[in-house]
Amino acid sequence: VQLQASGGGLVQAGGSMRLSCAASGIIFTFREMGWYRRAPGRQRESVATITSGGVTNYANSVKGRFTISRDNAQNIVYLQMNSLKPEDTAVYYCNGMGASVAYWGQGTLVTVSS
Repeated sequence: VQLQASGGGLVQAGGSMRLSCAASGIIFTFREMGWYRRAPGRQRESVATITSGGVTNYANSVKGRFTISRDNAQNIVYLQMNSLKPEDTAVYYCNGMGASVAYWGQGTLVTVSS
């Protein structure tokens, strides 16, 4: 199973960016997919998660600015990030939860300049 994240880069504060993460090598649907991030000098934190039924959960710091969505048929999860702030700068990791195993993507760097 592989998760391939894409869409990171450099953006100015107030701008938008969309991350994508596609899973390959699986024959099941992840019961939950999500995005996590690790900022310099900080621990990894959950940004947003979405179940196979479409139930979403967001960190308070991104509520109203970020939107998570997924395509169950293709096992792709997206993160639309609007009104980006310098404090959103981090390496973003996608995650897929199987029955008892968590799968992680390689991470994509998002840098928000002030």
